[in-house]
Amino acid sequence: MTDPVVPSWVLTLACADRVGIVAAVSQFLAERGGFITDSQQYADREAGRFFMRVAFEATDGRMGDTGRLRGEFGDVGARFAMDWRLTAADEKPRMLIAVSKGSHCLADLLHRWQTGTLAVDIMGVVSNHPDMRRITEWHGIPYHELPPNGDKAAQEEALLGLFERTRSEYLILARYMQVLSEELVEKLAGRCVNIHHSFLPGFKGARPYHRAHERGVKLIGATAHFVTADLDEGPIIEQAVERVDHRATAEDMIRIGRDIEAQVLARAVTWLADRRVLQNGGKTVVFR
Repeated sequence: MTDPVVPSWVLTLACADRVGIVAAVSQFLAERGGFITDSQQYADREAGRFFMRVAFEATDGRMGDTGRLRGEFGDVGARFAMDWRLTAADEKPRMLIAVSKGSHCLADLLHRWQTGTLAVDIMGVVSNHPDMRRITEWHGIPYHELPPNGDKAAQEEALLGLFERTRSEYLILARYMQVLSEELVEKLAGRCVNIHHSFLPGFKGARPYHRAHERGVKLIGATAHFVTADLDEGPIIEQAVERVDHRATAEDMIRIGRDIEAQVLARAVTWLADRRVLQNGGKTVVFR
């Protein structure tokens, strides 16, 4: 006989730093029989901002449902002018993945999703090429090929329409080799995540690994970040590097780089799924 599922939630918030925030949140939960299972907070003293993530569960029937909790917490949020979000712990964020021809990041995300290690709902895969259709549909995920002939405006209109129709929370660029327009980036602010090699900005443009090889780099890395109008300069979510030496060929660097890109993007998506990422101006707070 399995144990009954205990209702649980995650609360995240950001606001101007001041005395009494933690006490107010704790009192709110205590009055409703909330048991805190994990709590992390960070005060950015330079920016004067406070960030918090609290995971908690019900000990009796006083909590009510998610809608009731949100309504009641509104007073606390208003008192401190919080930017806050309260979600059920089992509520998976809906994500749309965009990809071009490279399969390594997409395949890794699909595998993690299928094996239950990535707690998201993948609403579909969108692409400007047909190459990734087979692997996507093999996983039972809808595949949407954007309008052909390089019509960027039509492609972005189709992409945004699909994002909105599927009620996706995030657009994940899993090596989607298109530069999004400023208009689209603005509409997806805080909801679009990209992965790129950490050679940037030193090796922008085509064939970065070949150019890195020519320069004899000693570190290969990758960065997952929110997309902004400043190309590849959005708030960083996750990074990793691996050391190489003079024996590494350009092909070695490509292989190593692809592995790192897949791992870094998967970690970033995992942090998002767990409601662990909060934006702090041009930076992020990631509660791990």
